[in-house]
Parts: sequence; structure tokens; C-alpha cells
Amino acid sequence: MENEIRFEGRILYLSQDPAAVTAQLNGADLELAQASPLRDDISTDEITPVTVMMVYDERLADVPYVGFRAGGAMPIAKNAIRDGGFQITVAGKRYGKGSSRESSPLAELSAGIRLIVAQSFERIYQQNCDNIGVLTTTDFAILDRIRAGQAIPIEEFLKGRDSLTQQIIRCGGLLAYSKSVAWPSPSRQHIAAPATPAKMRTPRTLVEKIIAAHLHPDTPAATYGDGVFIAADWRFSHDYFTGMSAHLMHRAFGKPAPLHAPDSIIAFQDHLVLAAQSVPHVRDGLLPGVANLTAGHHDFARRYPVRSHGQLAHSAGSEGICHAMMAETYALPGQVVVGTDSHTPHSGALGCLAFGAGATEVANSWVTGYVRCKVPETLRIEVDGGLRHGVTAKDVVLHLLQMEAIRGGGAIGLVFEFGGSAVRAMSVDERATLTNMAAELGGFTGIVEPDQKTVAFLKERRGIDFVLQDWMHSDADAVYRDVILIDGDRIAPMLARPGDPGNGVAADALEQAVPVNIAYGGSCTAGKRADFDAYHEVLQWGLTQGLSVPPRTTLFLQFGTMDVRRYCEAQGYLPVFEQAGANIVMPGCGSCANCGPGQSTSDTDVTISAINRNFPGRSGPGNVWLASPYTVAASALSGRITSFEALRRAYPAKH
Repeated sequence: MENEIRFEGRILYLSQDPAAVTAQLNGADLELAQASPLRDDISTDEITPVTVMMVYDERLADVPYVGFRAGGAMPIAKNAIRDGGFQITVAGKRYGKGSSRESSPLAELSAGIRLIVAQSFERIYQQNCDNIGVLTTTDFAILDRIRAGQAIPIEEFLKGRDSLTQQIIRCGGLLAYSKSVAWPSPSRQHIAAPATPAKMRTPRTLVEKIIAAHLHPDTPAATYGDGVFIAADWRFSHDYFTGMSAHLMHRAFGKPAPLHAPDSIIAFQDHLVLAAQSVPHVRDGLLPGVANLTAGHHDFARRYPVRSHGQLAHSAGSEGICHAMMAETYALPGQVVVGTDSHTPHSGALGCLAFGAGATEVANSWVTGYVRCKVPETLRIEVDGGLRHGVTAKDVVLHLLQMEAIRGGGAIGLVFEFGGSAVRAMSVDERATLTNMAAELGGFTGIVEPDQKTVAFLKERRGIDFVLQDWMHSDADAVYRDVILIDGDRIAPMLARPGDPGNGVAADALEQAVPVNIAYGGSCTAGKRADFDAYHEVLQWGLTQGLSVPPRTTLFLQFGTMDVRRYCEAQGYLPVFEQAGANIVMPGCGSCANCGPGQSTSDTDVTISAINRNFPGRSGPGNVWLASPYTVAASALSGRITSFEALRRAYPAKH
């Protein structure tokens, strides 16, 4: 990248006022004061909604910000950014929340955007920008210099960035950097105790130990904030981004590319398998685009000797959602797992370092065996006491999300290390809900120290006799950024109001009844065995009370994997679900990705959902409330939002 950058295009302020946005699209050049207040929490679901992500290259130029909402309006149409001559985007806090989709910065770049100025950025989004050559800064003073026609030295965009990231930005992106350096073949050291580098302090957290065990050999030591490459034990992609990753890899390394250890690369077909049942995909003629993405996925899986999990042979659905299958089938304590999805931390429930990355990062890891990260600080979440019946890991996360320190972005890029007596009492499935939703918390990843429950899980699910190593824990005197203490006895069933997972409220604190017409239980977060135990408990109880899902409400229950379906069949759950009136859906991301049964079709729809996020447009145009499996099932029986506790109070047990 050049040493000085001159920006000659227009500035687009993403304002909370739709009139201000419309005025800019119509040719007005506003000042920051005129466009303020700026929108906070703009998610990748708004930058590039899933329904426009039908290509994986520069054709995305047509669609940046088409899902952006301001004051209830969606003022930005297709082609508006490119046609408007915009080169700089300005926004508020936590820009790029949500999915790891590199489609978002690629769409911005392809439409002419070269710089994003925001008060703060989500980790994966900013890293994706670095990787493809979009500049970012939190320095708003730079806008006056740009308006004055000044050329901006590249050093202005390197401030506060680690040295490795600075090199990548100077090269114009990760793959250009990667081609300029040598890559030694990584060795898998996860079963051995990590060495203690001379420059790394002791004692250490579990994540620090895992990073130390996987460091690139030319990096003998690393400390907080350092950018490093670490060897990845598992690298996976899914059908939305396999084609994009392969396209980027081939463009940089040629075809065929020299994959490193292809037996540790996994291709999952899970996100798009239910598209034929998705209202917008059918209505808007998007199925050819889905076929294009799927073809790119299959071409990679056929071309290279990688592991592959695909579509079911005789029904709609997949073998399983990637995150659930990684925990059920592949990840082990002490390993490093990277995937093209922000919910990759799901596997951290097993005590491994698992994190999401963009398509460029994964493409580079396929060839080199290494993935980039910044050595993170760790936030300890200590949940002590006991969770009362009907309160779950999901309620713990929703409780955390509504805390101002988290909601305001104070934990961006941190490791969430979950511990305490309440966490130790949780099943691995429940722990996976905690680590999965590190994405919503803004964290780099989530992790739970492996213990005998982890060992039992690996034996039961995989038949593995795993032996925990002495080093697989955080040291007693490990240093944390902070420690958040939570009294598990005081956590109530929680909800998140529509619009953001941080809009938390106790279920029993709702001031008026909220009727629901869709109840959805499923996704990687809530399609596990333990989640189906909860759905079954509530619905079985309802049947004994003479209750079933009322006609005005539709309940969807979606298995996370086919293993979960087999478990439900063996436990005798399926007849109960049928009698209660549930619609059963095979594994796949489905409505969680606005791509299958359970999505809303009208802005008047109200959904109570056990998925992980409820950003505008995430599961359709309606309003989505987040809740635990218990609350979703209870609300389905009631026809309005209620906790299982409240529903049982309304229907005393029959004698």
C-alpha cells in the first residue's frame, strides 16, 4: 500500500436519522455534527444481509448497507454506495458486530469504500478489513484532514496496531504478506505441555498456554497485544464461505493450491441446505445464487482430499451444523480450531482455543497451516451458587450481555473464561452455549477448563478415552483483565428484546403481555441434546396439563445434528413433540440465517427464539426476542412470552 493515501471520494455518515442518510444519497455532503448521532451496533447482517450474499467476489459491490436501518427505515438501496461516489464510511460504536462474513468489507471495498471510521470495531470485522486492504481508524480528527484535501500518511492507520498487523496493512492484505514470507511446516503440539517462553510471564491462563504450545517457531515468545501466527489443529469452512475462501486461495497461490494437511480441513454444508424452504430465497429468485455458492463449496470439497459433511440423502437438511459437529466429532482439549464463522468458540466448551475468522484468514490457513491472532487478555466469568430449575446457560449469557460494561463493547477481543461452581455443574452441551455466545459478547473466544465432565463427554459421544494433561488449566495466580462475579442463585429466566442480544430484561419483568406467533428452538446454540431435554420437559409437562401449542402460534424444533435426532428418538421425545404440536426440522442453520423454516415473513411477526442473535433482519423482517429453550417452549404453549416458572404457577400441578 502507498505511503500516503489521498481520499477523493465522498464521506457517508451512517446516522440514526434516516433523513440524514437519504440526503447524503441524494448528493448532500454533511458535516459530522449534522449527521449525529451516528448509529451504534451496526451488524454485518445490516451491511450484507444473508439474502444478498449470493456471490463471493467483487460483484458484492451492488449491495453494501442494503440492510442498514435508521429510525425504522432502510434508506440505502442497491448500487447506492457505488453510484454515490462514497469512499469513506463513518459510524458509531461496535461497528461490524455479528457474523464473521468477509462479504461485508468485501462489498464495501468493491463499491469504492477505502476507509471506515468508527468509535470502535468488532474484532473479526476489523481483521477482515486488514486482510483485504480496507483501512480503519477510530480517530475522527482524520475526517477534517481529508476534507481539507490532505494526503494521509499510512502511519496514521497503523497507530495502536500490533507489529504483525502493521506489516499486513502495509502489504495491502494478508495474502500479499503471506506470499512474501516463508512458512515452516507446523507441528501439532497440543498433547504436550507448552514450554514457558523466556519473555512470557508465569503463571498463565489456559488460552495463553495453548497459544504458547502452537506458536510459529520464529516467534519464541509473545505477550498481550502481540500479533502472532499459531498452528491450527482444525480448519473448517461452511457453504457460505468455502467458495470465497477457495477463490481467494487460488487467486493468491494458484490452482491447485498446495494445501497443508488436508485431512485436518473440514468442509460443512449446513448454512444453505434449507434454502428451498426459505420464503425470501424462493420468492425473490435467490435459489440460483444459492446454487452458485453451493457449487463453489462442492468444487473445493471434490478437488481436494479434505473431510466433508454434506446434505442428507433423502430429506432436506444436513448431517449437522458445523459448530455442533466440531464439538461432537473433532475438537479436543488443548487444540486450536479456526472456522469461517463467528460462533466457532462453541468448541471452547471442551477446553480448546476455538475462534472465528474471515475467508482470507481461512484461505491462508489452508495453505500454511497457521492462523493469525492477537495474544488476548482474559476476562474471568465466575458463576457461583446454583442455577435454579429452568434457568440455563443461555440466561447467564443474556444476563452478561445486558451489563453496560459488556453492552458498550468493553470486552471486545477478550477471552471469556467461564468458571465457578455453577459452570462446573453444567453439562458440556450447556457450557457450549456459554462459549458459543462469546461472539455476541464481543469476545475473541470463550473457554471452559476441561474436567472429568469433558472426559465423560468424549467417551460417551466419541468412544475416546481422553487423558487430561496437567497443564490444561489456568494457573491459580493467572492474571486477568478483570473478574466478573455472578451469583447463579439470583439469575432469573432472561429475554433479549428485539434488535440486539444486549437488550436484556428478566422474563417476569415484562410490563405487558407479548403475544408470539413463532417460537423457534434450534441452531448451533440451542439444538444440542441438553436443549432438547429442556424442550421435552416443558412440552411433556404441558401435555399433562392439557396444553398444546395454540393455533395462533407455530413452534419449530430443529436438531443441531443428526446425532441429536437419534438421541431424541432413543429417549422417546419425538411422540411428545408431535402431540404438543411442534414442527420438526432437520439439521441446518435455517431461520437463524434467515434461510429456512421458522423465519418471519412480515414486520408484524413476533418470534421467541433460542438462537444467538436478533439483529435487524437476522431471521426475517419481524421482531425477534431471544430466550432459553425452557422459555421458548413455555411461550409456545402459552402463545405469549412467559418463563416456564411463570407458566407452572399459572397451572398448578394436577393431583
